[in-house]
Amino acid sequence: MDRPAQHDMVIPELKDSSLEVANRIAVLTLRRNDVRNALTGTALIDDIVRTVQWVNNEQAVSVLIITGDGAAFSAGGNIKEMQAQSGSFAGSSVEIQDHYRRGIQQIPLALHTAEIPVIAAVNGPAIGAGFDLACMCDIRIASTRAKVGETFINLGITPGDGGAWFMQRLLGYQRAAELTFTGRVLEADEAQRIGLFLEVVEPDALMPRARELAGQIAAKPPVTLRLTKRMMKLAQRSELPDFLDLCACFQAMAHHTNDHLEAVNAFLEKRTPSFRGD
Repeated sequence: MDRPAQHDMVIPELKDSSLEVANRIAVLTLRRNDVRNALTGTALIDDIVRTVQWVNNEQAVSVLIITGDGAAFSAGGNIKEMQAQSGSFAGSSVEIQDHYRRGIQQIPLALHTAEIPVIAAVNGPAIGAGFDLACMCDIRIASTRAKVGETFINLGITPGDGGAWFMQRLLGYQRAAELTFTGRVLEADEAQRIGLFLEVVEPDALMPRARELAGQIAAKPPVTLRLTKRMMKLAQRSELPDFLDLCACFQAMAHHTNDHLEAVNAFLEKRTPSFRGD
């Protein structure tokens, strides 16, 4: 198999976020601390969707970290806009549902089809749609300052961004139901106990730990990593016989990569492998 052609990476321009890439790791930082990184009333929806689409097509990136700048990870919907019935919350019922479909619901659709592992580095409160954003990621590392809450019912609305779909797959129906029906807010330690957070660390250790974990993942064979991510997601919606057929096909593809041979040779030669992504 020929070595893949090299190319200059063109990072997409974002409006309310920053995107940094190094060592096969992309870090998307939400930068609307003035509104606690609210997803509505900002350009954060477009920034997140554009970033996921970009990493799917950028073979030089193996892991995406999403975090927030400032005090919050994301406050979710803009409550002042809800009060004023403006922005995404303006118009008739038909118009509002269309705003949801063409707006915030593009985030779960994008993250559900992300072809690389996505880590949420939850730096502070993740509330409502902000909590759901964290649940849409593969792994969640949190600061001790993080709090989470599926708080839609407290405002007299339902989770309009697909949170009810993601959370019960993450926690099971009973726990998801309790959190959704009560709208209570959890501290970081409780969120870790029930399995929402993989780890909770001190604030200054959050990004170093997220980068460390991302680095461990990014060090794996790039092609096989993407195949494995696709396999993990497909397992959630496939019957076992169909899934096993798919596993056989993916495995056959992996066996024909140069990185597979490099991994086997390195194992037998007791050395660190050097992967090229082909």
